[in-house]
Amino acid sequence: MSSELKKTNYRWVICGMLFLATTINYMDRQVLSLTWKDFIAPDFHWTDTDYGNITAVFALVYAIANLFSGRFMDWIGVKKGYLWAIGIWSLGACMHALCGLATMWKLDLGSTQEMMQATGDLALAISTVSTYCFMISRVVLGMGESGNFPAAIKVTAEYFPMKDRAYATSIFNSGSTIGALVAPLSIPLLARYFKDQGIGGGWEMAFIIIGALGFIWLGAWIFVYQKPEECKAVNSAELAYIQQDSRSEQTAGTNNAEKGIPFLKMLTFPQTWAIFLAKLVTDGVWWFFLFWTPAYISDVYKLPSDDPTAILLIFTLYAITMLSIYGGKLPTIIVNRTGQHPYDARLKAMFVFAVIPLLTLFAQPLGAYSYWFPIVLIGLAGAAHQSWSANLFSVASDLFPKKAVGTMTGINGMAGGIGSYCINKYSGKLFDYADQTQMQFLGFEGKPAGYFIIFCYCAIAYMVGWCCLKALVPRFKAVKG
Repeated sequence: MSSELKKTNYRWVICGMLFLATTINYMDRQVLSLTWKDFIAPDFHWTDTDYGNITAVFALVYAIANLFSGRFMDWIGVKKGYLWAIGIWSLGACMHALCGLATMWKLDLGSTQEMMQATGDLALAISTVSTYCFMISRVVLGMGESGNFPAAIKVTAEYFPMKDRAYATSIFNSGSTIGALVAPLSIPLLARYFKDQGIGGGWEMAFIIIGALGFIWLGAWIFVYQKPEECKAVNSAELAYIQQDSRSEQTAGTNNAEKGIPFLKMLTFPQTWAIFLAKLVTDGVWWFFLFWTPAYISDVYKLPSDDPTAILLIFTLYAITMLSIYGGKLPTIIVNRTGQHPYDARLKAMFVFAVIPLLTLFAQPLGAYSYWFPIVLIGLAGAAHQSWSANLFSVASDLFPKKAVGTMTGINGMAGGIGSYCINKYSGKLFDYADQTQMQFLGFEGKPAGYFIIFCYCAIAYMVGWCCLKALVPRFKAVKG
C-alpha cells in the first residue's frame, strides 16, 4: 500500500493544541478561586458578596463578548482570531497581579500591612477599590477567554467529520478538567512559596506565572495551524476522511452555505433557542463548582486552599471529572451499534449525562459523615457536565453551517455566561445572608444551608436543559441559512 493511501493524523495534533489552550484557559480562571479566600481576602477585607460580584462581572463580560467573539472568528478566521483571544486573556490574567498596587496608589496607602490592619471606613474603601480593580482585570480576561470555545469548535468543525466531533470536543474540552486538576496542585503552593519569600502576598506571582503560559502557546499556534486543505501535514486520505460529510445527503444542509447567517436571523431558528436554553440552565453549575468549591471546603470543613488535605480533595474532584473524556465517545458508540443518526445518538447520551447530576442532592447530607462524599459526588456531576457540554457544543456544529458555527458557539457561550453570572452573583449574596442570619434549610444552618440550596439547583438543571433541547428540536433538522 502506498504511503499516500495511509491516512495521516494531523487533526489530532490540532486537537492537542486546542486541549492545551483550554487547559491554560481554565488555569487562568482558577487562580482567583484558589487564592481569594486565604490569600487575597485578608488583604482587601472581602466578603463572599465581593467575590461573587467579581466572578459575576467576569461571567457577564464573557457572556456579552461571546456574541462578538463568535462572529469575529467567522470573520477573521481561527488562526488570527485565536492569537487575539489568548493574547488578550493572558494579558488580563497578568493584570490581576497589579490590583494590590493600584489599590494602595488610589487610597495613598504605604503597604499591604497597612491595608490589612485597616478598620471602619478605610477597610470598606479598600474592599470597594480592590473589588473594582479586580473587576477590570476580569473584564479583560473575560473578553479574551470568550474567544476560546468559538475558535476551538470552529477548528473542530474544520478538522473532524460530524461523527467524530463530540469525541474531539470532549478531548479538548477535557483541558478544562486538566486545568482545574493541575491548578490546586500548583497555584496555592505558588502563592504560599512567594508569600514566604516576602514577594507581595504570594498570589500576585501566581497570576503572572500562570498568565505567561498563554503567551508561550500563542507562539506555537503561529507555526502549527493551517486549514486542512492547505496543510502539508494532511495528506489526501486524511483530507477525504475530514471532508466525508460533504458526500452525505443527510449532512449536506450543514455544508452547503459558504456565507454566514445574519445574527437576527439566527434568533428565528428553534435550533438556536434549544441550544441557548440548554446552555443557560446548565453551564452555571460547572462555573459554580469551579469558582466556589475551594471556598466550600474552607467554609464548611475549615480547610484552607494550601492545606494538603484541601489540595487532595480538589485534585480528587477534578480527577473524577476526567471520566468525561468517555462521554464524548458515547454517541459514536451508539451510532456504531445502532446505526442511528448522530443527533439522535447525541440526545440519548445527553439524557444519561442529565441523570447523573441528581446525585448532588446527596452531597451536603452525606458531607455530615465525611467531606469525601460531597467531593466524589460533585466530581461525578462535573464529569457529567463536561460530557454534556462537549455534546452540546457538537449539536451546534451538527445543526448549523460551518460558516455559522462560530456565531452559534458564541451565542452558546453567551447563554453559559448569563447562567454563570446569575449563579455566582446570587451565591455570594446567599452565603453572606445565610451566615449572618443563620438561615435554616432542610436541616442545615448558616452557610451549609446556602450551599445545599445551590446543590439542589445543580442537581435538576440538566434534566431541565435536556427537556428544552428535546422539545424544540426533537429530531435532526439542519439549518440551511
